[in-house]
Amino acid sequence: MALKFIVTGGAGFIGSNLVAALNAAGEPDILIVDRLGHSEKWRNLVGLQFEDYMDKADFRRNLDDERWRGVATVFHLGACSSTTETDADYLADNNYRYTRELCEWCLKSGKRFIYASSAATYGDGQLGYDDTPALLPRLRPLNMYGYSKHMFDLWAWRNDLFSRIAGLKYFNVFGPGEAHKGEMRSMVHKAVEQIKAEGRVSLFRSHRPEFADGEQRRDFVYVKDSVRVTLFMHEHQDVGGLFNCGAGRARTWNDLARAVFAALDRPPCIEYVDMPAALRGKYQYHTQAATARLQQAGYNRPFTDLEEAVREYVQSLQPA
Repeated sequence: MALKFIVTGGAGFIGSNLVAALNAAGEPDILIVDRLGHSEKWRNLVGLQFEDYMDKADFRRNLDDERWRGVATVFHLGACSSTTETDADYLADNNYRYTRELCEWCLKSGKRFIYASSAATYGDGQLGYDDTPALLPRLRPLNMYGYSKHMFDLWAWRNDLFSRIAGLKYFNVFGPGEAHKGEMRSMVHKAVEQIKAEGRVSLFRSHRPEFADGEQRRDFVYVKDSVRVTLFMHEHQDVGGLFNCGAGRARTWNDLARAVFAALDRPPCIEYVDMPAALRGKYQYHTQAATARLQQAGYNRPFTDLEEAVREYVQSLQPA
């Protein structure tokens, strides 16, 4: 059977949802590349159809293997996504160098390259969330994770590659398949656990006077919408560039918490706790994707309303 797709990070959160969507479209000829280790991430593979699985280190060493000759599209979603990771050398190699090697291989072999960037590249948001590539040199990420993603965006822009590849700056994605992510899980998943155990949700207090407690804002994105945008980039091979993958709507953490309580049919009970001192200078108080360029590229499907998405997700977490 000839492979058609490679999905790095295919056992991960967005990656496993992407593989499921490809399967739903009748596409099982997929190589999943990931690092399973000792986590529960393997559970995301159960029920998926794919031709093979390969550890990412083995795949990276064997990019020129003849087995990949017929692959049409590489979805590069694999990365260390921990915003608290402090090993800068590891992040630079895993998130930048690996992405660059894979991109160069795809361009050389005529494969479509679609990769995951991040809204973390925007830093504190003082420069806004405009995804125009020419603005990239002005961005100042707040953590090494964001900078490692920004490194590749800058490299691709400086080498004039965005006419040939597609990158997506995913905003705050939540949904099924994230349980293995530990502290990097969405607040929705954490809130369901805390509400069931304690009857309340803990949110960070604001440490900026212009934001009330819990009124810090995020552009929350349901994973199904992220997958649809990602597949759009595959289906429209002529679309190249770096695009925000966000709803274009900023909602508060209080909104999110109330939506979880409503989905669980419980009255809201929210407490506010101090943000760890180490995070205060690295915390984004407001994110909201500019969506004009994605729409101009032809993507016109509406993003799922926050309350609807939370309700669907929370119900999927409930025992049958």
